[in-house]
Amino acid sequence: MPIPSSVFDGVEKYITNSRQEFETLLGGLVEIPSISADPEQRDSIVKAAGLAAQYLQDFGATVEMVETPGNPVIMAKMLTDSGNPTITIYNHIDVQPAQEPEWIREPFSFRVEGDQYFGRGCTDDKGPALTALFAARYAIGAGVPINIHFIWELEEEIGSPNFEHFIDRKRSELATDSVLVSDTVWLSRNIPAIPYSLRGMLPVILTLQTGTEDAHSGLTGGAARNPIGELCEVIAACLDSRTGRVKIPGFYDDVIPVTEEEMSNFLSSGFEVDGFIRDSGLIKLRTLDKREIIDRIWCQPTFEVHGIVGGYTGPGIKTVVPPKAEAKISMRLVANQDAPKISQALEDFVKRINPDVQVEFMGSAKAYLGEFSGDYADAARRSINYAFGTDPAFIRGGGSIGAVLTLRDYLQAPVVLIGLSLPEHGYHAPNENFDWVQASGGMKAFVKYFYEVSTIGIPHSE
Repeated sequence: MPIPSSVFDGVEKYITNSRQEFETLLGGLVEIPSISADPEQRDSIVKAAGLAAQYLQDFGATVEMVETPGNPVIMAKMLTDSGNPTITIYNHIDVQPAQEPEWIREPFSFRVEGDQYFGRGCTDDKGPALTALFAARYAIGAGVPINIHFIWELEEEIGSPNFEHFIDRKRSELATDSVLVSDTVWLSRNIPAIPYSLRGMLPVILTLQTGTEDAHSGLTGGAARNPIGELCEVIAACLDSRTGRVKIPGFYDDVIPVTEEEMSNFLSSGFEVDGFIRDSGLIKLRTLDKREIIDRIWCQPTFEVHGIVGGYTGPGIKTVVPPKAEAKISMRLVANQDAPKISQALEDFVKRINPDVQVEFMGSAKAYLGEFSGDYADAARRSINYAFGTDPAFIRGGGSIGAVLTLRDYLQAPVVLIGLSLPEHGYHAPNENFDWVQASGGMKAFVKYFYEVSTIGIPHSE
C-alpha cells in the first residue's frame, strides 16, 4: 500500500487544534486518584479504567476491558489492514500515592498554568499515554498504513503483578511487529533520551513486633526491645549508607559490568552532574565523578530505604517504647540478576541478624536489557530529531517497568522506549507536572515514528 506524501502536511495544525481537547482529557484522568498501592482506591481504579476505555473508544478504537486477579487491563485496537505492520503501545494509568507535605497544589486537582499541567499522574504516565493516542488518531486518519494496539495497565506502580496473567490470556490477540513504551525520562529538556535497558525491582517490607502496645520508656526502657532500633540495625547490616554498597552476601555475584563502549556513549550523551543534582532536588551526592554517577544510577543494583513506620511521629516527644516497626525497602536489580536468588539471600541474611524480623516480598519486576541499534532505534532517532530538532542519547534507564520484559518475551517483538518526561516534571515526587511543549512535540514524534515503522524494509533517505 503506497504511503501518502501528504502525511505530514496537516500535523502541525492538528496538534495546535488538539490542545484544548488534550487538556480536557488529561484533566479528567488526573482528577481520579488511581493509586494502585492503596486498596481503598479500588473504586477510583475502576473509574479511571472506565474513563480511559471511553477515551479510546471515542478516538475510534475497539476496546476491551480485560479482567485479571487484580486490576483490569485496557486493550484497544485501531486497525487499517491485516497486511500492514502492527505496533503495540504500552502505557499505565495508575499512579503513585500523593501524601508528601511538599505539595503546593491539591495533587488530584488538575491545574493548567501557562504551558504547564499540574497533578499526580500528569507525566507518569497519563500525559504520555494521551499524547500517543492523539498521534495515533492523526496517523491513522492521514493514511499511514499501520495497525495500532494499545495496552493501558493499572498496576505498573506496584510491579505489574497480574500483567503476565493478562498477556498469557490474550497473547493470540496481541500479535505485533514491535512494541512502543512511553514511560521514561529524558536527561534534560535539551537532551532527549531513549533507554535501552531498565532495572528490575524487588520491593520488600521488614516488620518487627516486640510488644502489644506503647510502653512507658521510663518504666520499661533498657529491658524492653525497641523494634525501630533493631530494624535500623538490620538495615545497617544490609547497606553501607555512606557508600551505597549493599552488604548482603552474593548480591553482586551476577552483575555484568558495563562495557567501555557503552560507558563512552554514556559520557558523551550530554549528562551533566550539576543538572542531575538540580533537577533531582538533591543537595549532596555520594560522589561527584560523572562516570561513577552514571554507573550507579543506570548500571548498578541498589538497596533503598523508603520509609520506617512505627512509634510516635507527632509534635514534640512522647516517651514510649513502640510495640512494632516496619521498614519499606526496595532493591533495583540489573540484567542477569535473579530476583528469587536475591530474595532468598536477603531473607537468609536478615534471619541471621534478627530471626524475629518478618520479611514480606511485594512482588518483583525483572530487569530488561535491549538493543541500541537497528531499524527501530534508527526510526526512533529520526522521529525525535524531526519533532525536537536534535538526536536522542541512547542510555540505560535506572527505573523499572515490570511489563516490558513480559511484553518482549510473550509477544516476541522488539521494544523501544520513547518517553517524554523531563527530570523537572517530578516523577514520583510532589508537585508532579507535564507540559504542552513535551506533549505537542511528542505527538509530532509519534506520528513520525508510526510512519517510520510502516516503512521499515522500504529504502528511503534520512
